[in-house]
Amino acid sequence: MSQTNNIESRISIQVALSGYSFKIQDNEGEHSSGWLTPDRIFTTPEFQKRYDAVKISLLTPKVALIPEQFFNPMELRQMLGDVVRLGENDAIEFVRMPERASVLVFSNNVGETLSRMISQTVFTTDGYQARILPEMYYILEALDKCSDYNKIVASYADGYLHLAVAQGKSLQIANTFRAVDFTTAEYFIFNTLKKLQLNPEISTICFRTPVSDEEEMSLYRYFKSVEQI
Repeated sequence: MSQTNNIESRISIQVALSGYSFKIQDNEGEHSSGWLTPDRIFTTPEFQKRYDAVKISLLTPKVALIPEQFFNPMELRQMLGDVVRLGENDAIEFVRMPERASVLVFSNNVGETLSRMISQTVFTTDGYQARILPEMYYILEALDKCSDYNKIVASYADGYLHLAVAQGKSLQIANTFRAVDFTTAEYFIFNTLKKLQLNPEISTICFRTPVSDEEEMSLYRYFKSVEQI
């Protein structure tokens, strides 16, 4: 008698000002949505289901990685304000990353309405809402899943490139760049690798956000491999 192996159902949702995308892993395999417009939230059938694990990331440029020894929870606004421009309505949060001996300080004010709508729509099987974390949190988490020694993980949406690079276990950079188009985003990627003296021709770049066929082919001109994770 055959037995079906039950795989834990997971959904990972990325939210930007202009829309959202999601990836699902379950018994039917893995599939991704590509970018969807905000008006489709309540008609997305995948959002009507419940999942064993739900992750929601917001592609906010208002984020800073602070070494643990310099972190002070009483000075969140000052620490983030030293790196990015904050508005009066920016609520500041933080999440610890012990594996990096650091703390991510961030504001979810950018795209807050859309991300909260999604978090109040998609629940875990036991009825919990997922915490909304910055995209950079999951980019840093994804570095450890890259098999290459040169680990490059990026996301791009709404004119911002989110990029982290590590060599082995050593984090080299985690930054957000203003990039009006994908060509400009590529410039920042290559300029960063040049400064770090890393050769893209022997490196794989991993993108968490959807990449078009044209963008993927452009990256393949320089990188050994392009993966969407």
